[in-house]
Amino acid sequence: MKITTLFTSVALPALMLFTSVANGQHCQSACQSANRTMPVSITAAQEGDIVDTAVEAGAFKTLVAAVDAAGLVETLKGEGPFTVLAPTDEAFAALPEGTVEELLKEENRDQLIAILTYHVIPASAMAADVVQLTEAPTVNGAALTIMAEEGKVMINDANVVKTDIACSNGVIHVIDKVLLPPPAPADIVDTAVAAGSFNTLAAALTEAGLVETLKGEGPFTVFAPTDEAFAKLPEGTVAELLKPENKDKLTAILTYHVVPGSVMAEQVVGITEADTVNGAQLSISVADGEVTVSGAKVIATDIECSNGVIHVIDTVMIPN
Repeated sequence: MKITTLFTSVALPALMLFTSVANGQHCQSACQSANRTMPVSITAAQEGDIVDTAVEAGAFKTLVAAVDAAGLVETLKGEGPFTVLAPTDEAFAALPEGTVEELLKEENRDQLIAILTYHVIPASAMAADVVQLTEAPTVNGAALTIMAEEGKVMINDANVVKTDIACSNGVIHVIDKVLLPPPAPADIVDTAVAAGSFNTLAAALTEAGLVETLKGEGPFTVFAPTDEAFAKLPEGTVAELLKPENKDKLTAILTYHVVPGSVMAEQVVGITEADTVNGAQLSISVADGEVTVSGAKVIATDIECSNGVIHVIDTVMIPN
């Protein structure tokens, strides 16, 4: 996905977090305290855009270089509005030695973009609005946590040291640390492998030739039997299913555990059946706080992946 698309594809409800708190209140003492702690000076007679403002300030040389290397200059000079949480040069210098140089390399451009877009909120959020929130969506897709107390404002583990630097296409708040986004979720197959409790399922997917499918775009919902679930099958069953001549039967069983689309637990409990990639339907029931899917108990839910979600079950489901 192009980075310019990222800025326009954030959900509107997330943006409304910022406009809904415009209630006429002035900035709390936390904002006032932050503005007194950083000697960044912006004295332009006329507001420039975010990039030009950062360049003129002189305290964001590394940030500007990173934005340029990531190919985000034109985006952040665009219409916006954006809120940029801008780390100072000192903030970048506090990273482990060599980190900035590595990030500025062409081969690390995607990682650099992920970090920079984690510093951008797709709306104009003044300090008075920010201090009333506990989290904020970013262009990166991951949310920031916000805490305001005892005269200080923190975004994740970074202190806000100056606020409300107005720009023609948004606002800059200055922070004293570089924010590192949480790792992006892995796809369904990699998530299952990393968990360590789905070794038999992973082997079965490989034998059935379904690995690339479940590493694809999706989204998919996988009801994943644990190794213990496979061990409950009659002795020799798994070994037979893994033989090349039984590939079709194995594929039929595995695709019976996959529902097209991303179906979270709160949606699962509201339905009584679901279509599978196999073509057969799963039956779903809820009783005494437990969810059962075609005879298998759901023992863990909502393991989010980059291309869907995994729910863990204690029994291998066999289609009729």
